[in-house]
Amino acid sequence: MSGHSKWATIRRKKEKLDAARGRMFSSLIKEITIAARMGGGDPGGNPRLRAAIDSAKVSNMPATNIDRAIKKGTGDLPGVSYEEIAYEAYGPGGTALLIETYTDNRNRTTGELRHVLSKHGGNMAEAGSVGWMFSRRALVSVPEEGVSEDDLLMAALDAGADDVKHEDGLFQIHAAPDRLEDIRQAIEKAGFRIEQAEVARIPQTEVLVEGNHANQILRLMEALEEHDDVQKVWSNFDVPETMLDEG
Repeated sequence: MSGHSKWATIRRKKEKLDAARGRMFSSLIKEITIAARMGGGDPGGNPRLRAAIDSAKVSNMPATNIDRAIKKGTGDLPGVSYEEIAYEAYGPGGTALLIETYTDNRNRTTGELRHVLSKHGGNMAEAGSVGWMFSRRALVSVPEEGVSEDDLLMAALDAGADDVKHEDGLFQIHAAPDRLEDIRQAIEKAGFRIEQAEVARIPQTEVLVEGNHANQILRLMEALEEHDDVQKVWSNFDVPETMLDEG
């Protein structure tokens, strides 16, 4: 299981719901705004915006918030202009990190992330030194409850998926990045509920971290995801299964 998936499992066991909900809404609003700015405000012709809106609806974001974010992206309402920046870093125990951010102040975000990394045993890396360790893959997550694996597999493969994996209560559908929208539509048409659909960064190899390094990387992941400008953190760490029950 990749670092992001492992961290997601641990986070679900320990996070405070209200605070997590607030951060999620802020992250989704930024994604909707940028998607609308880059591809227009019509989700029918803008797959990235459609995916962001779907994620917002799954998270029970009010429709007025979604509409306002779209209008800020298209310029129909005034709003902050966000820039997408991906930072590369090293974490404790030789782990690699890709930190995806949306920011309205590059210098502020860079300085703050550098401080967070340093505080938790990590450091910034040169551009290109970490990114090559991760492959871009379409990833569609379907909750396992009430799902026929055979039916889901057939629908996914017919839509161009490469593989379907079962882990942590979810079926994870893997495919080439350009197949994301086709698979999302096919899975919805087949009657399955989608928890998340995204282009993910999958590590080519994983690094097992234990003891102090394991605790450090988990604290670092938490601190990074609590930062207002961070959208997502991808890592190649793995930790012993016993740590999933800690915290």
